[in-house]
Amino acid sequence: MAFTNRSRATDDRQVLVENEQVPYRGSAIDNNFGGAGNPDRFNQHAESSDEDDIKCMPAILPTMDNELDPEQLRSHGQILMTDAPPDRYNYTYAVFYLLGIATMTPWNFFVTAEDYWMFKFRNTTINETIDIEPELTPMQKSFTCDLTLAASISGTTFLILNAIYGHLVSLKVKMLATLFTILGIFIITTSFVEVDTDHWQEQFFLITLFTVVIINICSATMSGGIFGVAGLFPSHYMTALVSGQALGGILSALGFILVLAFGAAPNVTAFIYFSIGSALVLLSIICYVIMSHQPFFKYYVEGGDKYKILADTPSHSRSVDTGVDLDPNIREVFGKIYVEAVNICLLFATTLSVYPSVTVLMQSENYGKGHAWNDIYYMPVVNYLFFNSGDYFGRILAGLWERPRDNPHTVLLMTVIRLLYVPFLLCANSNVHNFLPVLVHTDVTFIILMISFGITNGYLANISLIMAPRSVMRHEKEMASSIMAASLSLGLAVGSLLSIAFVQML
Repeated sequence: MAFTNRSRATDDRQVLVENEQVPYRGSAIDNNFGGAGNPDRFNQHAESSDEDDIKCMPAILPTMDNELDPEQLRSHGQILMTDAPPDRYNYTYAVFYLLGIATMTPWNFFVTAEDYWMFKFRNTTINETIDIEPELTPMQKSFTCDLTLAASISGTTFLILNAIYGHLVSLKVKMLATLFTILGIFIITTSFVEVDTDHWQEQFFLITLFTVVIINICSATMSGGIFGVAGLFPSHYMTALVSGQALGGILSALGFILVLAFGAAPNVTAFIYFSIGSALVLLSIICYVIMSHQPFFKYYVEGGDKYKILADTPSHSRSVDTGVDLDPNIREVFGKIYVEAVNICLLFATTLSVYPSVTVLMQSENYGKGHAWNDIYYMPVVNYLFFNSGDYFGRILAGLWERPRDNPHTVLLMTVIRLLYVPFLLCANSNVHNFLPVLVHTDVTFIILMISFGITNGYLANISLIMAPRSVMRHEKEMASSIMAASLSLGLAVGSLLSIAFVQML
């Protein structure tokens, strides 16, 4: 049987067959295409597979015998589908979860340790023996906003750079170099807990913001790399990554609440908190190194089976003597996913405009009446635990029940409707209201707002992040996911700028 210089397109893939005489060898073709020399059977096999759930990658069929010798594989033009190695014990899936936690650990630990920062930047001239609630100092009022702004601008800048130039840096450098730097900065931050900074609060304020910038540069570089890699895997690995981010927020909040339950001083609380963060980053380094040597991980990251032969070719690619042009163009890729990118940017701009800079200032309707729930636990439980739990649930739900599917315009409309949360959260019960009226008086109403705000954030975010890689061809998936990560971070930066204005509006 002979194939002569023809191609069969399947979805976004095109199977290229060179002008060769190919004798039929039953076992090789039957095992992989499911039929004896029947091209239609191959076409059915290719069309029945969802792009995200392909468990096979192309290699090249030898033309003279059944032996899959690597040298023969490189010298012929026919295509053979080979099964992907299994993800043993779901190890890669679990590590994606862990890396999702690690990408958000620096941010979560810095913003959740509210009492520690309030203690560090308190008014040290007031006699603490006087039982009077002191007013917040300028540094206490602005720290959360400044922290968010510094993190978002630095993170966004490097995520955009990663989307454009990330292909020039190896994944090993993106992951390990950044994780080791984050670990070092976390150790330094932990050491400052035991240092008396009362006499140089302004300098400590600036040092803290500088460490936040360094951490977020590293975190952004790592996030861009791992999001790009997740786009190469089936969609549930992206769900694992983004769900891990939300789970990191839950673990941070739980850790903070448990430490508060023991009534420890802010310094002790922060020391335990940052030490756990350092241990988590170290665990991420170890697990990533192990994962990077797994056949399953190599298979998807290297673009094929152990011979690294890529034949998943876009129909518009330029054919050359040795293959095709697989270099993705950022303008072309962005043109395919710009709706998803705009959606993720608007979504996180909305969230960061009020969370946590505004919502952290809210207090219970019964604050100051001597109840532990109202005075101690209300803020960390409602503001951090409930929001992040809702966010986590929303991301899991989107992975299990993706509606709408592949309809980015509807998702964008839902994100626009979500803007209605902002005025209600701005007018919730706060201890710093000067201009805006209080419309949300009860704790129950505020709790419902925070949980639903988190659910909608997680649900719409995961749908957009899953949708984008499906909208492009395989060789464009990594760049598409990196663009989505950059758009997400841009939304964080815009939201941070808006949060400064919103805090002043209160």
